[in-house]
Amino acid sequence: MNNSKLHVLKSISEFHRLTGLQRPEHPLLSVTNFDAFIQRPFNEPLSFIFDFYSIYLKRISNAKFKYGQLESDFDEGVLFFMAPGQVFSIEVERGESLKPSGWIILIHPDFIWNTTLAKIIKQYEFFNYSVNEALHLSIKEEKKIVNIIRSIRQEYQFNIDQFSQQIIISQIETLLNFSERFYHRQFITRKKKNHQILSRLENALSKYFSNDDLIAKGLPSVQFIADALNISPNYLSDVLKVLTGQSTQQHIHGKLIEKAKEKLSGTDLSISQIAYELGFGHPQSFTKLFKAKTNLSPLQFRNSFNY
Repeated sequence: MNNSKLHVLKSISEFHRLTGLQRPEHPLLSVTNFDAFIQRPFNEPLSFIFDFYSIYLKRISNAKFKYGQLESDFDEGVLFFMAPGQVFSIEVERGESLKPSGWIILIHPDFIWNTTLAKIIKQYEFFNYSVNEALHLSIKEEKKIVNIIRSIRQEYQFNIDQFSQQIIISQIETLLNFSERFYHRQFITRKKKNHQILSRLENALSKYFSNDDLIAKGLPSVQFIADALNISPNYLSDVLKVLTGQSTQQHIHGKLIEKAKEKLSGTDLSISQIAYELGFGHPQSFTKLFKAKTNLSPLQFRNSFNY
């Protein structure tokens, strides 16, 4: 995927021209079946940055995609989502044509401007998942999603009137809500894989807090831990919330408090020394977090072992 040519597409019309599609029927929205794509041979990898949201329902057997941290081969029905400004790369064997099937929905932010969807769309965390974290649909789920997409397309192809935009936005919200439901199902049904993520998280946190260089390194961020696990931060937190009811940040704090209790009960280090050793820049921040999590100050917790 290195040295791929980067295309920055600011409008949906640019995407249509680049892919050989006819002009979109609406300048701020596109609903297209991949059968309409003109098959062109690939001579080099391509990368894209879109200034609009995109939703893909795809089956592609001869291409590698990269969106986020990892690449993935698509040979089954998957649904994935991209927010504006993300880099998306595609690579096909040199001289071969891309052979996709499925649907693509492109939504310019101006289309949903000043609507309820504009206010809540960032709450759908899957717009920032990596491509390898795509939603794998069952046959029944795929049928449901396709029916919604066809309804959007049908409204999209009608003559535009004063009701069109709100009807389409409502249908898009329905698609996103079903996708969120199906992702929740995926978190549960892929228990083994997701519990492995939890195990790897615990190991990564234990390793980090066992390091003697926390004074210099500071506290681990959610992004740092996600990178260590090769998982997007949003996907990691969503998996953990389903499995444990806690976010990644809460898991980090939990491990931190565990280490703090060990030092408070098993050493004579001062509260300030412990705070610095755990990566805090200011002892007051450590004391505030410890009290919020345990209802005791560090000193009160230490003194409880003297009785």
